[in-house]
Amino acid sequence: MAIPSHLRLTVPETQYPRIVIIGGGFAGLRLAKSLKKVKAQVVMLDRNNFHTFQPLLYQVATAGLEPDSISGPLRKSFEGHFNYVFRMVKVTGVDFDNNEVITKVGNLKYDYLVIANGSATNYFGKENFREKVLPLKRVVHALDLRSHILQNFEQAELTQDPELFQQMMNIVVVGGGPTGVEVAGALAELRNHILPKDHPDLDFSKMNIYLIEGLDRLLNGMSDFAGKEALKYLKKMGVDVRLNTMVKDYENGIIDLGDEEIKAETLIWAAGVKGRIIEGIDAEKVQKSRILVDEYNRVKGMDNVFAIGDVAMMQTEELPNGHPMLAPVAIQQGEHLAKNIKRMFESKELMKFDYFDKGTMATVGRNKAVVDMPGGLHFKGFFAWLVWMFVHIMYLIGFRNKLITLNNWIWSYFTYDKGTRLIIRTFSLRSKKTLTADRKISG
Repeated sequence: MAIPSHLRLTVPETQYPRIVIIGGGFAGLRLAKSLKKVKAQVVMLDRNNFHTFQPLLYQVATAGLEPDSISGPLRKSFEGHFNYVFRMVKVTGVDFDNNEVITKVGNLKYDYLVIANGSATNYFGKENFREKVLPLKRVVHALDLRSHILQNFEQAELTQDPELFQQMMNIVVVGGGPTGVEVAGALAELRNHILPKDHPDLDFSKMNIYLIEGLDRLLNGMSDFAGKEALKYLKKMGVDVRLNTMVKDYENGIIDLGDEEIKAETLIWAAGVKGRIIEGIDAEKVQKSRILVDEYNRVKGMDNVFAIGDVAMMQTEELPNGHPMLAPVAIQQGEHLAKNIKRMFESKELMKFDYFDKGTMATVGRNKAVVDMPGGLHFKGFFAWLVWMFVHIMYLIGFRNKLITLNNWIWSYFTYDKGTRLIIRTFSLRSKKTLTADRKISG
């Protein structure tokens, strides 16, 4: 397709080396900020002009926060950086032979390239699910999910069909990792404390929340203690947890679990993620949908191309499957690569990346969280919940976002209220157009 004449990817000419960073997530953002005083032109390319704090996307989806509370403009993050350039474009590939990044509006030469474009939803081979389920990886996903859930309750008040009513009231979450557990817990709190006040005419005892996990435990990346305690919390909150269960198919609101079927209009896919591989990467440099890198985060076989964050696979004897796809890993890799780039410019020996595990955590709901600390220390409950809140507040971008999020949490804690239950725009899955057409309310 020809590029429109009025659109071109241009950046200022420079006498310094050009470092192009693909992606403004945790890894790319931390790298770019750490290169503030480096004598190089730092160019960041991202399809959005904002950074999203993904661990709190589920709160946007369940009406706890607005998206601008967990997002911050990328350009504002680099005010005062003399060497920083941002362009909002979608990268479609890389020409490694000519040292060029390919975008929809033109190519850009680089001296050094850093691939930090993160991860995408993993459907584990069920690509037909892409148009049928509700993922939770981006802000738009969270807003779509919020609208979808609230629309279902509005339509449930109008339907006269008992079977369809139950289908609208049921919600299924697939994936027992931190995202799935947190989504299921947040939905249970909505059902138990908030939605009955909004919809007094609906019987929320008929709202079933299912959490489907293919393994024999929850929170597989955390300790057995964390998994068992999360399971206890969810069951106490009324979530129907199904372990050792796989979703075989999903069609016309019917979820096939093999030996059972569940009818639900809402299927939230939180089953996992995979690296977002850019076109142009040779297949031998990719393993399990992640780019193979050495201990310096260099892409195998390349001297001037690096990969950091979720998309990078750094294999060691201790970690044959690479580091976990977590924000702390991405942040530390971004900081470490910035130090190595400085050393590279000073002709110094590069330092190997060594991940420092500060612990992992997950929240299930009000006063309910689990924390794993280094050294085998585990704790749960109110104190774990406070630690979870503190850590997430500190990682948010900007004082405003920290303040707004904290105020929302304090208000919600004392009032059991979530103030963003708004259907700003109606939403329907493309595969459900026929199913919903005959019960469209209006417009």
